Order: sequence, then C-alpha cells, then structure tokens
Amino acid sequence: MSALKTDLSSFNNDWYKPGRSTLVIWTWYVINYAFFKSSFPFYGPKRFLLRLFGAKVGKGLIIKPHVSIKYPWHLVIGDHVWIGEKAWIDNLGKVTLKSNSCVSQGALLLCGNHNYKKTTFDLLVGEITLEEGAWAGAMTVVCPGVRMGANSLLTVGSIATRSLDADWIYQGNPARKLKQRELRS
Repeated sequence: MSALKTDLSSFNNDWYKPGRSTLVIWTWYVINYAFFKSSFPFYGPKRFLLRLFGAKVGKGLIIKPHVSIKYPWHLVIGDHVWIGEKAWIDNLGKVTLKSNSCVSQGALLLCGNHNYKKTTFDLLVGEITLEEGAWAGAMTVVCPGVRMGANSLLTVGSIATRSLDADWIYQGNPARKLKQRELRS
C-alpha cells in the first residue's frame, strides 16, 4: 500500500477557465435556474437564451423543463435535437449534440472528473459528442471524452466510459455492446 494519501487541501484548478467573465457566469446561473431548471415549458425562449449566451443551436430543438446546462457557450446543438426532463449537461468542456440526437430524461453528460491517481485530485476535462441519431437513454451517464457514434443507443441506466461505435446498442456499467441497432421506416 502507498503511504501517499489524497490531500484535497492541495487541490487547485486555477488553470481551468470557463470562458466567460464572472458576471456572465452568474447571470447565466440565474437564467438557467429561472428558465431551464424550472417548470418553464416554452422551447422558443429557451433556444433564444441559449443562443444569447453563446450556444450554437440548430432548428427544432426540444428542451423539456428541469434541464441544467453548466455553460451554454460550450454547447453545439444540431437540428431536431431532443433534451428530456432533468437532463444535466455538465459541460466544463465542449458538448456537441448533432442533428436528431436525443438526451433522455435524467441523463447526465459529464465533461469533468478528477485524477484519482494524483494526491492533488486534479481536475480532468473532456469533450462529449453525440453523433447524428445517437440516443443517451433515461438516467444514463456519458463520461468525459466519450463520442457516441451515429445511431448508437445507450440504454436506460447505463454508463458510457468509452466511445460507442455507430449503429450499436450498449448496456450496463460500464456499457458494453449488446446488439446492433437496426432502424426501420
């Protein structure tokens, strides 16, 4: 066993810059609470506010109530994307939701983590991408650095710790290939 121990008093993430001033960040937190984390049901104003704060948003975004978005300026959304109730986009890094992708209710897109091998518990940040038609099912977790391939599906309650191949269904913790996803018209 190692004599070294985690020392949270030495944690320092001064290197991390969210990309906006403190005033903009705090203003966003108020907007996020009032319009996104609340029961506010209207999609149009939410699209407008995301764009106002720097998100790139395509047409037809459906964003349900009780959604939390950390930093909209790190968010790229294609056309006809769905974001379900209580989804949490914890985007310390860039999150890209390509056209026709879906983030179901309660899903967590988690761009940050900590280096468990370091006594200083250093912050780690990675981007997340959901390719065209990818679907993060209800109560799933997508970890930093994960790319969900086109038309991939992460089933209910599963955790993606690695990138997912296109056209496959994944299940479990950690998520493993279950079977091919075959779409029909």
